Amino acid sequence: MEISTVQNPLAKRIAETMIDGFNRHYRLMRHYGRQAKILFEAADWKGVQSAVRERIRSYDERVQETADLLCAEFGAATLDNDTWQQLKLLYIGQLINHKQPELAETFFNSVCSKILHRTYFHNDYIFARPAVSTEYIDSYPPTYSSYYPMQRAGQGAPGDSGLHETLRQIVLDFDWQRPFENLDRDIGYVKQTVEKHLGGWPRAEANAQIQVLYSAFYRNKAAYIIGKAINGHLELPFAVPVLHTPEGKLVLDTVLLDAWRIGLLFSLSRAYFMVDMEVPSGYVQFLRGILPGKPRSELYTMLGLGKQGKTMFFRDLIQHLRHSEDKFIVAPGIKGLVMLVFTLPSYPYVFKVIKDVFGASKEVDHDTVKAKYLLVKQVDRVGRMADTLEFSHAALPKKRFAPELIEELRKQVPSLIEEDGDDLVIKHLYIERRMTPLNLYLDNATPEQIDHAVLEYGNAIRELAVANIFPGDMLWKNFGVTRYNRVVFYDYDEIEHMTDCNFRVIPEAPYPEMEMSGEPWYSVARNDIFPEEFATFLLGSPKVRQAFLKYHRDLLDVEFWQRTQQKIRDGHVEDFFPYPETLRFCNAFAAA
Repeated sequence: MEISTVQNPLAKRIAETMIDGFNRHYRLMRHYGRQAKILFEAADWKGVQSAVRERIRSYDERVQETADLLCAEFGAATLDNDTWQQLKLLYIGQLINHKQPELAETFFNSVCSKILHRTYFHNDYIFARPAVSTEYIDSYPPTYSSYYPMQRAGQGAPGDSGLHETLRQIVLDFDWQRPFENLDRDIGYVKQTVEKHLGGWPRAEANAQIQVLYSAFYRNKAAYIIGKAINGHLELPFAVPVLHTPEGKLVLDTVLLDAWRIGLLFSLSRAYFMVDMEVPSGYVQFLRGILPGKPRSELYTMLGLGKQGKTMFFRDLIQHLRHSEDKFIVAPGIKGLVMLVFTLPSYPYVFKVIKDVFGASKEVDHDTVKAKYLLVKQVDRVGRMADTLEFSHAALPKKRFAPELIEELRKQVPSLIEEDGDDLVIKHLYIERRMTPLNLYLDNATPEQIDHAVLEYGNAIRELAVANIFPGDMLWKNFGVTRYNRVVFYDYDEIEHMTDCNFRVIPEAPYPEMEMSGEPWYSVARNDIFPEEFATFLLGSPKVRQAFLKYHRDLLDVEFWQRTQQKIRDGHVEDFFPYPETLRFCNAFAAA
C-alpha cells in the first residue's frame, strides 16, 4: 500500500497531540516512582497501596483522554486511510530521540484502538511490530552506576576494606532520609553471606566492579537494591531488600544471590514495583542480563508498565503460533461455572473467557467478575494470586482451535466471539500462566507431596487473609501448583475483602431433628461465612484431611478469621517476605 509523500498538516498536528498525551502519561508514571521513595521514607504503607491503585488507573485514563481530544478537536473518527498512515509515519518521527519509544508506540496503539475498527490493527496503521530501536538510549541519570572496590582499597582482595567502603557508598547513594540502625553491621553480614556463597573471595581481576540500577525498586514495605558484581568472567546478581525496624530505622534485611530467587521477586503473583526510570528499556535490558529466563513482557509488567507487557506478550504469542502446529484445546480439569478455560499445550499459559450464562449456584454477573479481576491487580498479591493479562478483541487464527473447543465457545460464549475470515476474534479474554490444578496434583501425589501441598494451600489462605483477601470459593480446583511447588490461587469470581465478610459460628439448633433436615435453621446473609463448614467440602480425602488438620485446624475456627479481620481494621499492614525467613540477617546471624 503506497503512502502519499505530501505532508498532511492535520496528520502532523494529531501526531504532536498524541505524543503530548503520552508524555503527560509518562510524567505521571515517573511521579509515582519518585513518590514511592517519599512514602517509603515516611513508612506510609497505606499511601503505598493507594499509589499502586492510582497508577494502574492512570494509563487508561490518559488513553481515553487523548482519544476524546483527537475526536473532538480533529474529527479523528472520520479521518481517511491516507491521513492515518501519514499520522503513523509522523509519529515515528517524534520518537527518533525519545527516551521511551516502545511505550509511546504502545500508547499510540491504545489510542487508535479507541477510535479505529479492529480491521485497521496491522502494521500499516498501528505498531504491530516495533519501529524504533530501544538499544543504546542515553539516560540521565544513567540506568546503572558502576563502583570499583579496588580503587578504594588501592590493592588487595575484594574482601578487604575497599569492598566494605564501596558497599557502604552504594547504600548511601540512594539518599534515604532516615537513619540506618547499624549500616556497618549489615554490610558485614552482606560480605559474610557473599563469601560463603562463593566459597571464598576470588582474586580481583582488572575489570572488578559492582553495577547497581540507579533507582531502588519499591514494593509494599520494602525498597530493593538490584545489581550485579563483575569479576573477570564471573557475574554475580544480587538483590538487597531494605526494611524499617519497629523503631523506624533502616536495615539491610538480607542479600539474595541466586538468580532464581531474585526471579521470584519479579513473579507475576506479586504486586508490581514502583521505580523511577527515564529509560525503562535500559532497566529491562539490565534485568534480562541477570534474569535471562524472564520474558521481557513480564519484566515490563512487574515494573508497573502493564500495557507494554501485554503488547510484548501478544507479539510473542503470535510469533509462537507462526512456529508451532498444535491447537488450542479445552483445559484439563473440572470445568468452572463462570469461566471457559482453554490452553495451547506448547505454550505455558491458559486463556479464560467469561461464560454468557453462569452455573445456577453463582450469584455474580459479568461486571462483577471483571471488577474482581481488576481488584487482584490493585492489591498486594503476596505471591499467592496469579496475575492476569486482560485483552479486548484478540484475533487468533481459527485453524489453530480444536473443533471441540470451537463448539464449546459457540455454545458457552457466543456473545464474546466473532468469526472474521481466518480469524476467531475473542472480544474479552484473560490470560495467565498455566499451573497444575491442585485437585489434579493431589490425585497423583505421594504422601510427602500431599503433606507439602496441603501445608502450602493453608499458608496461601492465611497470607491472603492477612492481605485482606478472602478467596470465597476455597475448593482445591481453584488453586494451582507452580513450577516452584508453591500453591497459588487463580479463580477470582467470588473473592472479597476480608473486612467485607461476616465470619460466624453456626448457631445451635433449637431441637436435634432440625440438624438432620438438610435445611438451615438460621438466616444467612450474602457475606456470611461459617468456617466450620469448610471441612465438609475440603476434607473428603483421609490423606488430605490428616495433613490439613496437622497444619491448619485453626482455619476451621471462626476465631482465626475474626482476629485477622481486627488486625486489618486496626490498620496493621503485615510484612510479606518474598524469600525464606531463614535468609533474613536477623535469623541467619541471630547467634552473633
